[in-house]
Amino acid sequence: MSAESTPESGIPQPGTTGRHRAKGSRRKPAGKRPKGVLIMAWTAAGILVLGGSGAGYLYFKLNGNIKSVDIDSALGTDRPTKVDNGSENILVLGSDTRAGGNQKLGGGPDDGSARSDTAMIVHVYEGHKKASVVSIPRDTVIDRPECTDTKGDTHDAASEVMFNSAYSTGGAACAVKTVESLSGIRMDHYLEVDFSGFEKIIDELGGVTVTTTKDIKDDDSHLDLDAGTHKLDGEQALGLVRTRHGVGDGSDLGRIQLQQAFIKALINQVKSIDLFGGGTKLYDLANAATKAVTTDSDLGSINSLMSFAEGMKGISAANMHMVTMPVQYDPANPNRVIVKEAKAKQVWAALENDKAIPKSATEGTATGEADGVVTSS
Repeated sequence: MSAESTPESGIPQPGTTGRHRAKGSRRKPAGKRPKGVLIMAWTAAGILVLGGSGAGYLYFKLNGNIKSVDIDSALGTDRPTKVDNGSENILVLGSDTRAGGNQKLGGGPDDGSARSDTAMIVHVYEGHKKASVVSIPRDTVIDRPECTDTKGDTHDAASEVMFNSAYSTGGAACAVKTVESLSGIRMDHYLEVDFSGFEKIIDELGGVTVTTTKDIKDDDSHLDLDAGTHKLDGEQALGLVRTRHGVGDGSDLGRIQLQQAFIKALINQVKSIDLFGGGTKLYDLANAATKAVTTDSDLGSINSLMSFAEGMKGISAANMHMVTMPVQYDPANPNRVIVKEAKAKQVWAALENDKAIPKSATEGTATGEADGVVTSS
């Protein structure tokens, strides 16, 4: 999946990639059809909280829907120190497994393989009234650390590979290990949603309303939206958060801009909907949400997931600061990006110390030119 060049020895220090290159020119990346997916697992969990005790009688069925992985055991003790300042860091991933119902959505053979095409570090500040979200582009070239997956298999370190190779190599545990190596920050929790689960959640919500400031047309993601206000169903929403060539420079960076805008629209939709207005609506939403998510073992039950979401329901879209990890286009390959190390260190230092991400951290970085194309309505 990634173009590998001459390896360098060693694993990068937090906030670095082990590479030092000058900023390259911006070009429209060519590549395979888009496969990214927006991840809103914490909002899916929030559906349960909004329902309160109304979901209690469904406890055993919903509890059985949730899949969990024991990441802590796989990673052991060689991890960044847990910061005890009231904040939490959650790695939120979107996976496009090629098995079962996801095959028609993700494309490619039904071979059971999976990739992580969306990755976000969600930092919840002390008091749980605001959050920062840092998106990590899947096309970022990094040095991947050695890691052990949840089956106990060890995977060798690799130099100059794409970020999303961590998940396809060793699953959730290796993805967490790679993010912790990249950032120097410990991930307190892990949440994952897949293609078909995302689509079903949007449909059960009754769609999500967004406004597009430009036409978005992309045959690959089957999306055709004129500029204006639209209520997107699940298929359309998935197309929006997958599109690469419909807006901007065709890169993963532009897609991240659309995903971040859609997240805010989705949060507003969840907070405004009347979950008790239609008989089985609460059950259908909770059923779709719990089937869609995979969590770390600490969140792997209805009680734990509801408690977690209860602590996050006070965060509104207006109190979520969304950025992309500071990157620049790779001079060696215009289809890839590399970390802007000095600016990335500002981001990681802010999160580690539970501070706001400074504006200077993201100034002058590659963005994909899709900002402001989609807004919540």
